[in-house]
Amino acid sequence: MTTFKRFLRAFNRFASSWTGTITIVLFLIFFVAQSFVIPSGSMKRTLLIGDFLFAKKFSYGIPTPHIPWLEIPLLPDFNHNGHLIEGPKPQREDIVIFRNPKTPKIHFVKRCVAVGGDEILYDDKKLYIHFHDMNDETSIKAAYPNVKIVKLRGKLWALNPYMSKYPGIQYKPEYKGNSYLLLAQYHHYGKAIDMRLIDVEELGKKLFYKKIEPEHYYMIGDNRDNSNDSRFWGAVPYKNIVGKPWLIYMSIEFRSYARVMNGEGGGRDHDKLHRVCPNIDIASKACKALWDRQRYTVRWGRVGRRIDSLQYEQPIE
Repeated sequence: MTTFKRFLRAFNRFASSWTGTITIVLFLIFFVAQSFVIPSGSMKRTLLIGDFLFAKKFSYGIPTPHIPWLEIPLLPDFNHNGHLIEGPKPQREDIVIFRNPKTPKIHFVKRCVAVGGDEILYDDKKLYIHFHDMNDETSIKAAYPNVKIVKLRGKLWALNPYMSKYPGIQYKPEYKGNSYLLLAQYHHYGKAIDMRLIDVEELGKKLFYKKIEPEHYYMIGDNRDNSNDSRFWGAVPYKNIVGKPWLIYMSIEFRSYARVMNGEGGGRDHDKLHRVCPNIDIASKACKALWDRQRYTVRWGRVGRRIDSLQYEQPIE
């Protein structure tokens, strides 16, 4: 018997045991793939509430393993960057899973809109980005051919550069929301946010501004008026990067009518109610009956889809 066959038999015996099964499962969770569920509407309509997905844990290096659910690190941070093995860094446009810098035990999923050195101006429904490594229109148009380019404060800025490329990016909150007005309210009352107001003479108004720190990544949800993201709590350092969403293995609409109508147990979603009840009052018993009829249905069109391809298509609900 060859050495390889002996190894396969030994591995089969090990994998068939309880100890082996648990070890293999933990190895996969720690280093290869981990399951997540989308709990909020911050990434709709690219990712929907009730999407169950696998994330690749090795996309940006090998992060320091944590005990699932308890989120306690198993090993010290030997490299002082949150990773056992350093790897590629997040790029602009990537959808990234990461630990919130303010609450590291909680995982977030957002799109990386800017990297270290980039600058952002944020207006109502408008995100301007100055790419630090693209200083002329030719280079910007090569990366984003359909983008509108404007000159503000002596620099070139791309207006909403990702929206024509990824159909799921929108300014459409689950209920009535406006992230620009919310930032303005926080600023007015002295609450902590990650952007500051500056004068933009060319537009005749003040906009929120941020220059991204080196080795940091600015994460904003695709549903920009319904997203708790870097605009409020800051850019994400590499040590907090966990991985990249990979595959949707199940997608279910599990929210109750009371939740989507009144916000009980988390976020209203009148937009989705209008989709289910297009010609009747969403506050009516008839609409509730329609919602209850489709609750717990599987979104088969999303099952088995890879995020890398799904994000380029018209959203599937």
